Amino acid sequence: MNPLGNTPQTSLRLAVLLLAAGEGSRLGSHPKALLKKDGQSLLNHFCTALTPFNPVELVIVTGFHADLIESEIHAIQKSSALPISIVQNLFSKEGQAKSVRLGLESLQSEFDVLMVALSDQPRIGAPEIEALLHEYSQKEGGQEVILPLVEGQRGNPILFSNAAVKDVLATPRMVCRQYMDKYPEIVRIMPSDLQGYVLDVDTFDDIQREKLTLS
Repeated sequence: MNPLGNTPQTSLRLAVLLLAAGEGSRLGSHPKALLKKDGQSLLNHFCTALTPFNPVELVIVTGFHADLIESEIHAIQKSSALPISIVQNLFSKEGQAKSVRLGLESLQSEFDVLMVALSDQPRIGAPEIEALLHEYSQKEGGQEVILPLVEGQRGNPILFSNAAVKDVLATPRMVCRQYMDKYPEIVRIMPSDLQGYVLDVDTFDDIQREKLTLS
């Protein structure tokens, strides 16, 4: 449900960090960002959902399968006005934290809020993004992070204020999860019944559940 009706919340300058560097090892080393939903890659699906919010920047971090994913990004760029930049993590084998840090260090825009998103969440669409931005607009003093929570489970994407991002970057090797754990008092929990926040794709059973295809 869109809490503000049919008009996206666009007054905030939104930057987006999309993580697409994973190997997809449990899928036989298949790039999860390129799984198809209704004939459209999850990467394209996310970009389509993001477009109405007019982000000032979209940084996509690639790693494993970089050539394939970057080819899809270039195809999206031809039909999209999104300000996309690509950052390749040459050390993606070291885990997601490396990609997060690299993505944060690559941000170039003047933004109010950063959304850190995963490329393997097929149900993240405009309603989920809108709900997060609406929650951010309601935050109180000292609250710098918006974390969706579905039936007690932490979800994604997560929003970070510009100030929070600067704090993370001020500490070498610090990443967003560590920051939230260290400063829980700045995290505003957003209870939600939108299952998309906690549904991702790791196994072939997940692919079947979400009615996805490999090509």
